[in-house]
Amino acid sequence: MDWFIVYILIGLAVGLIAGMLGIGGGTTLVPLLVLAFTNQDFDSTKILHLAIGTTITTIVFTSISSLRQHHRRGVVRWDIFKTATPGLIGGTLLGTFVADVLSSELLAIFFVLFVYYSSIKLFFDSNHSTKRELPGVTGVTFASILIGIISSLVGAGGGVISIPLMVMCNVPILQAVGTSAALGFPIAVAGSIGYIYHGLGESLLPPLSLGYVYTPALLGIVLGTFITVPFGVRAAHRMQGDSLKKVFAVLLFLLASRMAWEILGT
Repeated sequence: MDWFIVYILIGLAVGLIAGMLGIGGGTTLVPLLVLAFTNQDFDSTKILHLAIGTTITTIVFTSISSLRQHHRRGVVRWDIFKTATPGLIGGTLLGTFVADVLSSELLAIFFVLFVYYSSIKLFFDSNHSTKRELPGVTGVTFASILIGIISSLVGAGGGVISIPLMVMCNVPILQAVGTSAALGFPIAVAGSIGYIYHGLGESLLPPLSLGYVYTPALLGIVLGTFITVPFGVRAAHRMQGDSLKKVFAVLLFLLASRMAWEILGT
């Protein structure tokens, strides 16, 4: 099997999701890479760290592509981005240190629980208007640190947390989606640095790995995402976001169940 073609196909799907929902696609990509790496007989103790490191590095590129498209439509809240970025970077770097000392089993369990939570949150999330407003600088910074830590542990761009939080604080859904695409960039850059650093010198990694980043998968996925992100953004501005989130939530739930089955079977 030509795995580079598989990675491009995965990138096509992830790019569409990233554009539509303003997330890096990491929550979907990690389980898919775990399956791909397992079928390539990579060392089982390194698979999840490789999947997360590779995923969070792809988000550097998907977030840029998605961000540009959303910015052109004027739906990125740059005021939120500027306030949240320091906390996101600090939290993400801290999270990579935590991930480095966790066993693969604990990391897998944490990831599955996180995906289950995200899928349920997305499915039942309501877009009804509330009287809540965004907190001040201290509140946003604290929330950003937590988002950064969780994102680096599970390889996500933070959108599955930040979008519901922004919607709860009365940020319109399209602005939440566009802003989430921007927030994914500092998370991904900090996370990539952390996973590359902690993986350098590790034994049992496959050839062409850069730390915990598997470069053939990175290149293939990035190529695919560049093609489909613009289509995803257009779809988000034409379709009901609530319907899209429910479909995505079901997909997340099924992927988490597949990983949970594999954990229980080991």
